[in-house]
Amino acid sequence: MVDEGAGWLGIDLGTQSVRVLLVTADGTVLGSGSAPLTGRRDGVRHEQDPLRWWAALCTASRAALRSAPPDLPVGGLAVCGTSGTVLLTDGSGRPVSPALMYDDGRAKAEAVRAREAGLAVQDTWALPKALWLLGEYGGGSLRLAHQPDLIVSRLTGQPPPADSSHALKTGYDLDGDRWPEVALAELGVPHGLLPRVVRPGTRLGEVSPAAADATGIPTGTPVLAGMTDGCAAQIASGALRPGSWNSVLGTTLVLKGAARDPVRDPTGVVYNHRAPDGTWLPGGASSVGAGALSARFPDVDPAGMDARAAAYEPSRAVAYPLVSPGERFPFRAPEATALILGDPAKDADLWAALLQGVGFAERLCLDYLHHLGAPLDGPLTFTGGGARSPYWNQLRADILGRPARVPEQTEPALGMAALAAYGASGAGALADVAERMVRVRTLVEPRPGRTAVFAEPYARLVDALRDRGWLPEPVAAHAHGRLSRDTSAS
Repeated sequence: MVDEGAGWLGIDLGTQSVRVLLVTADGTVLGSGSAPLTGRRDGVRHEQDPLRWWAALCTASRAALRSAPPDLPVGGLAVCGTSGTVLLTDGSGRPVSPALMYDDGRAKAEAVRAREAGLAVQDTWALPKALWLLGEYGGGSLRLAHQPDLIVSRLTGQPPPADSSHALKTGYDLDGDRWPEVALAELGVPHGLLPRVVRPGTRLGEVSPAAADATGIPTGTPVLAGMTDGCAAQIASGALRPGSWNSVLGTTLVLKGAARDPVRDPTGVVYNHRAPDGTWLPGGASSVGAGALSARFPDVDPAGMDARAAAYEPSRAVAYPLVSPGERFPFRAPEATALILGDPAKDADLWAALLQGVGFAERLCLDYLHHLGAPLDGPLTFTGGGARSPYWNQLRADILGRPARVPEQTEPALGMAALAAYGASGAGALADVAERMVRVRTLVEPRPGRTAVFAEPYARLVDALRDRGWLPEPVAAHAHGRLSRDTSAS
């Protein structure tokens, strides 16, 4: 049983900040803290100084614990990081390279080599970046570390095993629970570079006295293996029962669901994390998202634009609002670029086209998952920064033709607090623990007849993506078939 009298710490190592939440078993947030992070971008390169993660954690954790009752025990903590962010360390866990961030794109040639060796990796995944780092910093006794590994090492005083969630993009075989040693040897990965791997929720150690002095986290606090930030957000949404899905709308769009079996995708755009209980968390990450709004309209009031956009349903234009060139889900098209069909009447109409375009991309993601046989019969949850817009939530529900839940608190740090509580208790189901911590704020129902209003522009977009050779014909046909079915009674 989860200790009802304890607080649980969730730590989220994000791109722009470190966030820490102190939460009770029933979801009450007792304290929160954050500290900013900065990085270096240059073309396809995106690096951070990993030592700054620790400094930011020390600031954020002290702020989170400042308002806690003085006698409150901390039952445990878990750490999530950006998926695919890696660095090299020495044998003691000290960084010997910068951290290559999740979207660093300099390892395309190494990704081709990895795929030729039989590994289904994408260009920005951690394994290609590990190969690139070896070419730049190879020599001596090196160890690959994922973003949370470095922080856990500083918390416990020793380099930890990696959790299988962060190890996925480094090539870890979740079906077989092992590293693909033959392929890795073919790629020249030295023995001892990759860490031992454990399941999320596994106890990794406890906070050392030195780390307690630096962070304010009590000495002896159990440290549990975490998951990626996307999986952490999924836990924070409560979408852990088979058939449930969480749609995270931030700069880009990420869909993650729960299933009893892996969702197999021959194209590799859908991949499967493994939950602590051995079930599966399929999902994919699109390059469409709210970042297209801030790029096109950097200085506007979003709420005001939402109000004006309501007059354009549907917009005169149809958009596929890619944030950057190339698409990863629901199709792979490195050559894809942002798309606008038609001429919007004014700025509010263009804003409406971008909002609707994200909804269309979201629908296409769900259509593709249905095409693959993924279970979609559970509840859908909206999280991420985009879910702060009531208008956009309603619009997305209308386009999708299905209701959506919006939780009160959706931070990945909350997901890590729930995972820590689950791992420390050693009993029960993660879904049960998460559902106790997650509080639903709003249930958004699609408005009667509105799904049909968006059917024609959605179909036009599907056809345009197909005609450009980006969306495979069978997927386009499946999307059309589902659209006919879902709007026939609207």
